[in-house]
Amino acid sequence: MATSSLGLSTSFLPGHDTRLRRRRRAAPAAASSFRPVVASAELGAEVGRQLVEAVGVGLPCTVMACGDVIYRSTLPHNDGLTITAPGVALALAAASYLWATPGVAPGFFDMFVLAFAERLFRPTFRKDDFVPGKKLGEGAFGVVYKASLADPKAAEKQGDVVVKKATEYGAVEIWMNERVRRACASSCADFLYGFRESKTKGKGEEYWLIWRYEGEDTLSALMQSKEFPYNVETKILGNVQDLPKGIARENKIVQTVMGQLLFALDGLHSTGIVHRDIKPQNVIFSEESRTFKIIDLGAAADLRVGINYIPKEFLLDPRYAAPEQYIMSTQTPSAPSAPVATALSPVLWQLNLPDRFDIYSLGLIYLQMAFPALRTDSSLIQFNRQLKRCNYDLEAWRNLVEPRATPDLRRGFDILDLDGGIGWELLTSMVRYKARQRTSAKAALAHPYFNSEGLLGLSVMQNLRLQLFRATQKDYSEAARWIIGLMAKSGTEEGGGFTEAQLQELREIKPKKDSAQQNMLASMLRVQRKIVRTISESMDELTSQRKSIWWSRWIPREE
Repeated sequence: MATSSLGLSTSFLPGHDTRLRRRRRAAPAAASSFRPVVASAELGAEVGRQLVEAVGVGLPCTVMACGDVIYRSTLPHNDGLTITAPGVALALAAASYLWATPGVAPGFFDMFVLAFAERLFRPTFRKDDFVPGKKLGEGAFGVVYKASLADPKAAEKQGDVVVKKATEYGAVEIWMNERVRRACASSCADFLYGFRESKTKGKGEEYWLIWRYEGEDTLSALMQSKEFPYNVETKILGNVQDLPKGIARENKIVQTVMGQLLFALDGLHSTGIVHRDIKPQNVIFSEESRTFKIIDLGAAADLRVGINYIPKEFLLDPRYAAPEQYIMSTQTPSAPSAPVATALSPVLWQLNLPDRFDIYSLGLIYLQMAFPALRTDSSLIQFNRQLKRCNYDLEAWRNLVEPRATPDLRRGFDILDLDGGIGWELLTSMVRYKARQRTSAKAALAHPYFNSEGLLGLSVMQNLRLQLFRATQKDYSEAARWIIGLMAKSGTEEGGGFTEAQLQELREIKPKKDSAQQNMLASMLRVQRKIVRTISESMDELTSQRKSIWWSRWIPREE
């Protein structure tokens, strides 16, 4: 039994074998003899202190004489983490949020680690380093040339390049291509470098973008050929299948092209980029990888940080654009600072599902590949008018045109009706009026349409991803989407609030003379719209100058 200087035993503590050691020191005479001259308050404090030390209560060093008293316990110490069910659930919820589309954790890693490292090791070019050659095309955002490097040794090592001179949205396109190269390089053309040309007198700033030359055949040019889709088959495989010509063989080729385009779109959407200008002219065939890739990111919006996104402006091609025209609700304000925007991006993504805009455009490309009669601009415009009259219901459109269909139109229906009509089912899931009812790129790849074995020209990784999609038969981030959906929704009538769709229905209700409550609600909604519009316009004005600086200042300038 261990005792203190007061003779108090500490063995009464259950399960303890405590030893108290005190260094020898000269005690004051007043304290050792307890003379009557010592005040009662000081005596009580000293006795209390020694009593606490005797029973071994672990107090901070300001109370205990650390070094004078050593406390040891024979109980086992738990130095590890205690795992509980609520803790595990919270950790899973946090992980689901951080990795949900468009990815908070990958976004911060990309912005502060990968981007910095890439700038240190990427090659650098100047305008004098290459010699422009054949003009490949000209679009709304610039002129594209095939070029070669001026240095013969570098030209032999690098090969030909594609150069784009852009005056508008050039900085945006450089940002998007840099992001794609780090996050999903196989989705788009192989980007090498982008820089800003020094200002010259009488000219504004011009941007130069450089890609590795991978070919110049666009899907649009290939589709205009009478040999389509057989001309694509030879490009994907390098030879011709040992099968007779017919709708089954054509369907297999179209399946492969659709699979490659969905893989490319899934890569863009997973990193938070919405292209907004998906059309056959912006799809190029890479001769090196034997796959179709997406090009021309000048209209794209990076919704992870809000670059090139303006709430009440849109960039699109009306021939292939979705009915809603906007990728986000017009009530969504401009993006805040990059870290805040990245942290909130999963909520806004699930609230608006902006990726469905590109899915609609790809659905129209699928329609054109299946129906030769719809491959011209005039026929596509006519189709859009017919579909609009049918309230964007493909079944109603089919019932309208099928009875008097031409052989080319009839052939398209025959291709889509193969295997029980799974092709038609996929098409109708992509081309729908409401964005939220359209399928995603991942869910489309999980569709039974891609269950047939032996799709042409898919890589090992693409086949593995297809197997994953087939096993789940749905988006594998469903749990994350459910969690974020709970955060994104503004409530239901039962929960005391209204969803955006319910608010829109209320806005469309006309005031009635005998409904004071409804009139008051309509007035409140009008005031709400004015407040939101004023705040959004103010935020846009305040952040426009700051945003134009922070995300474009890293673009290299020509020396």
